[in-house]
Amino acid sequence: MARGAMMQATTTGLLVIDVQEKLLPLIPERERLVLNIRFLIDAAELFGILIQATEQYPKGLGATVAELAGRLPPRPEKTAFSCCAIPEVPQRFAEAGRKQVLLAGIEAHVCVQQTALELLHRGFEVFIAADAVASRYVVDRDFALRRLEQAGCVLTTTEAAAFEWAGRAGTEPFRTLSRLVQERMKFLT
Repeated sequence: MARGAMMQATTTGLLVIDVQEKLLPLIPERERLVLNIRFLIDAAELFGILIQATEQYPKGLGATVAELAGRLPPRPEKTAFSCCAIPEVPQRFAEAGRKQVLLAGIEAHVCVQQTALELLHRGFEVFIAADAVASRYVVDRDFALRRLEQAGCVLTTTEAAAFEWAGRAGTEPFRTLSRLVQERMKFLT
């Protein structure tokens, strides 16, 4: 697959990284972040995207926030910052033929960045939902996104990703996506 190719529902995986109870209150615009990640999860479910998620040291940082936890599969625990330290994470994407991986979560400059760089190194095409990643400090998020783009990641947004997965209008999944978009818009304005 050529770098920069559009995501396809059949070749993409979604990885939600460490959106946990004790870290989330420190994140600017956390409500918007959770809303965007929830939208991504719902859209991914709609289009049959393989979804994985992780938790960073939940004994210290708590569990995944309730609003997302019920939408996500079981989340393996990690202490390493890169999600690739959990062998089954990249392995499940590879075995399912998901060579494109969209990342969302926190923190952009730590776990998201290290996961993205490791996935690139392993030959995955990595997309970052820029409006669905965050850090405690905006400068850390901004520089992480710059570094990741320079390293070869493709920056996108939650809505752009969902419409790439849809591919076209006029289908039942697209009509459901349109309703999700309308719901999300109520909270973003």
